[in-house]
Amino acid sequence: MFRSLSPHARGLLMAALGGLVLTVDIPLIKLGQASSWSALLIRTSTTLVATLVLWSALRAAGFKLPPLIPGRIGLLVAALYSVSSMTFLLAVFHTTTADLVFILAFNTAFAAVLSWIFLKERPSKATFAAIALMILGVLIIVQAGIGSGNLLGNALAMCSALLIATAITISRWSGRDMGFASLMAVIPALCVAAFMVSREGFAAQAPQWIILDGVLVMPIAFFCLAAAPKYLSGPEVAMFYLLETVLAPIWVWLIFTEVPTTASLIGGAILIATLIAHSAWQITQGRRRRATLALRHPT
Repeated sequence: MFRSLSPHARGLLMAALGGLVLTVDIPLIKLGQASSWSALLIRTSTTLVATLVLWSALRAAGFKLPPLIPGRIGLLVAALYSVSSMTFLLAVFHTTTADLVFILAFNTAFAAVLSWIFLKERPSKATFAAIALMILGVLIIVQAGIGSGNLLGNALAMCSALLIATAITISRWSGRDMGFASLMAVIPALCVAAFMVSREGFAAQAPQWIILDGVLVMPIAFFCLAAAPKYLSGPEVAMFYLLETVLAPIWVWLIFTEVPTTASLIGGAILIATLIAHSAWQITQGRRRRATLALRHPT
């Protein structure tokens, strides 16, 4: 069924799946009741092991898979994802959550600009409007805390957003499947986490939840979001990263009864409605283009 879909529809499906799965990352980490470095160690190590086992098993079974890191371009993309994860982690400790989430929302705008400049893929007016609405939605969610973070943390958050957008753009330009490359990017973070845990000690009361996150959630989310640019433009892929901003607090609400604010619900509704409407519009436009081509070139 997946192969019967148009390339654009494949990209939307992969990005949507990756974005949705990523939303349970934070709840699973909270359930693990671990220190930050212990949680990072468990998650990155299990993600790496799961990736290597799955890739090896599928290759042995005869499946045609892309290499773990497809050449120098793959190495560059993996490095960008790796550095972005490190800057994100540092930003968590040096700025407020409100500033961090709001700045990361500019990932979509960065991806649009980079795609326009380097790939000559000018985003449509509908895509620009969707980006603006989604940034507005994030602003509504975190407006009470905007501006209270420090300059270093905000700069790190901006670097993280720019690095992700750059990785998406390069993946799009290469036309290669970077799903496994994004997963191999956990290696530097794993090394840092191992070093910190060796100094501070290991602390996790329910590590099984973080293991589930690393074995299942992160491989699916990272693979889908990193592979989607092969079929989808950078700005569209970047939009799906914002699902975590909306849905993660809802899962936390359901599990830990941490009630979200009214602003969170309003901003989240704007984000989800915009994402659904834009995706539906893109699918409709794709069908119209295919129908037009079929009329011009009947078989």
